[in-house]
Amino acid sequence: MEVFILELVLSSKNITLEDLINVTRRGYKVSISKEAYEKIDKARALVDKYVEEGKVSYGITTGFGKFAEVSISKEQTGQLQKNIVMSHSCSVGNPLPIDIARGVVLLRAINLAKGYSGARRIVIEKLIELLNKEVTPWIPEKGSVGSSGDLSPLAHMSLVLIGLGKAYYKGELLEGKDALAKAGIEPIPSLSSKEGLALTNGTQALTSTGAHVLYDAINLSKHLDIAASLTMESLHGIIDAYDPRISEVRGHLGQINTAKNMRNILAGSKNVTKQGVERVQDSYVLRCIPQIHGASKDTLEYVKKKVEIEINAVTDNPIIFVDTDEVISGGNFHGQPMALPFDFLGIALSEMANVSERRIEKMVNPAINHGLPAFLVEKGGLNSGFMIVQYSAAALVSENKVLAHPASVDSIPTSANQEDHVSMGSVAAKKSKDIFENVRKVIGMELITACQAIDLKGAKDKLSPATKVAYEEIRKIVPYVSEDRPMYIDIHAAEDIIKTNKIVENVEKTIGELEF
Repeated sequence: MEVFILELVLSSKNITLEDLINVTRRGYKVSISKEAYEKIDKARALVDKYVEEGKVSYGITTGFGKFAEVSISKEQTGQLQKNIVMSHSCSVGNPLPIDIARGVVLLRAINLAKGYSGARRIVIEKLIELLNKEVTPWIPEKGSVGSSGDLSPLAHMSLVLIGLGKAYYKGELLEGKDALAKAGIEPIPSLSSKEGLALTNGTQALTSTGAHVLYDAINLSKHLDIAASLTMESLHGIIDAYDPRISEVRGHLGQINTAKNMRNILAGSKNVTKQGVERVQDSYVLRCIPQIHGASKDTLEYVKKKVEIEINAVTDNPIIFVDTDEVISGGNFHGQPMALPFDFLGIALSEMANVSERRIEKMVNPAINHGLPAFLVEKGGLNSGFMIVQYSAAALVSENKVLAHPASVDSIPTSANQEDHVSMGSVAAKKSKDIFENVRKVIGMELITACQAIDLKGAKDKLSPATKVAYEEIRKIVPYVSEDRPMYIDIHAAEDIIKTNKIVENVEKTIGELEF
């Protein structure tokens, strides 16, 4: 039987967000093209030439940061590169998840394989070997200000290449040298000129973090449309607001696509109504779903464009230009081009939870839930039902409001004011991850709340084909609440099913792919 190896080849072809996820989560192998090797070798030759001729060039024959004016002898260049990796490994906090840490390694390999950094073949090959043999550097998530790139997180990554630091081997945390040994990987005997700097100077930690959040946020936006559709079923929502003409005359693609999703998901429902049948119009959290959800989707699309630029960007300093035999210092390591988008990502995610929580409130509040019992439970008073589910959702969206404050509006000088403006892009990316995790929980709460409301309304036999499969998937893990029970179990189960993507997959099997 012919065996097909799923592989990503580093070449001049641009790498996509999907390519990144294929490697970090799906185990695709990585290799280097002949074309990339040629560029790598030419850049390395120019670095060696500079060292041999004793030319002054930042990070090659000088110190780093405020020490840029300190000359380093030819004999000391190797020690200089090892020193930067050791001295810069100062990160703290919880380790990056395996997939994000793998993304850091892959993004750095992509960067170095462009042939503008001057690292030897062996450095890029060792990074790729880590990926292909499931060795993942242990990288604490805090310690970068996003300029000069992610120095500290990338130093932790680089330690493993020389047999130091810590790393996971197939999920087991070990000393770096032991992880390499188990995988059959030889450490790099010694770093050569420019290589320590080339490994640590870039935006790969913040980019990997934000890229993984973005990928999951795109999928979560589909869950949001499904949750909203279930809420519409439970409240006999008015479908007219999703008329395509309304969205077309405004013109925003996210709104147009969301309205289409809502129409397709609700097609065939006998629960939703038309304007004037039960009431003239719905409140905003139902009527403005295309506008609210759509604006977040437009933001995700914008961030995706920026992420895919940065995935393929050269973020080193200095940069090697072999065509003119020049090594030029610049600022491509600066995280500002990603700090702003990742702040925007956090804001867009936060809004997804805001509207979801308001729909939960609309279902549990007897003053506005169109005849459903208070807090969606029989024998109210004796039972509290979904009362505190809404409290928990309110707590999460309130936390998100704090987290959504932009990190990129702040800067604090480093390296004795040599690096006098920093991006805080790493903080923006981490915040977007924290916000995302809260949003996923809130949407899970809306899903189970809507299913409870549907049951109390006696509406499950009138669901659309798409909402029916979503309802049935949820009911496999969260039964109807007839009397009070520990609700955290249901909330966690709802979040877990979102993680599996079963709801979206089954809905899309029923009606076709949902628009993003």
